[in-house]
Amino acid sequence: MTPTLRTLSNWSPEAVVFDCDGTLMDTERHWQDARNRAFREFGLLPPPGFAERAKGVHYVDCGRLMAEETNKPELAVELTAALLGHFLALVSEDPLTMPGASEFVRALSGRLPLAVASNCPLEVVEESLGRAGLRRHFGHVVVPTVPPEEPDAPPRDGERPQVVRPKPWPDVYATAARLCGVLPGAALAVEDSLTGVESAWRAGLRVLGVGPLPDGDDTGHANAWVTALDGPEVQEWMRGWPAGASSGTVPDHQRGDSL
Repeated sequence: MTPTLRTLSNWSPEAVVFDCDGTLMDTERHWQDARNRAFREFGLLPPPGFAERAKGVHYVDCGRLMAEETNKPELAVELTAALLGHFLALVSEDPLTMPGASEFVRALSGRLPLAVASNCPLEVVEESLGRAGLRRHFGHVVVPTVPPEEPDAPPRDGERPQVVRPKPWPDVYATAARLCGVLPGAALAVEDSLTGVESAWRAGLRVLGVGPLPDGDDTGHANAWVTALDGPEVQEWMRGWPAGASSGTVPDHQRGDSL
């Protein structure tokens, strides 16, 4: 049974952390197009159902999955590079926000600390949000600092870096909540993929799923699921949130490895 917004109606967050692709930005179709272009570039056919399996997956993992599922594991590095290159070109040409996302962010800006937690490279998130006019509303952007195949990367030059692993590890959401100055349980994550939902849940955030329901209506650990952020029930719930301590609109960014 799909969890409805009623499960969160008596609770209000002290900070909100958004996923980017498919939640704020309508970039999933760009990723799909980029995957198809990368497949064609190497003369490969996308395996059936690959788009759903790739949703929310870190692009390095996606490139490796593309190689494995076409029985071309030796092309993992080349497919990953092609995937990212095609995506950057597409998102630069056509940055679109998801229904209600822009209005939702602007309505909260200045009321609560806002952050973005994404599996995408920092330049992709910055480019997407910047071109859509949303970047200034977020105090922090958190992205992985190590590729998915190196979650236990050793310190460099004798220093111990802040390791932020990609979703479904909890790191990006846990880091974002900390940067917003709230406990994880006081923050709301807004996500469109089961990979992201798992990441936020593991970090201890409450989770609002948004968009089409995943295959089989399995919403994972989402506390509630809505079709879009501009629905009347979402707007009514959001208007009742008390204004908390906010960092306001901050033009600079924070990466996990700068903490």
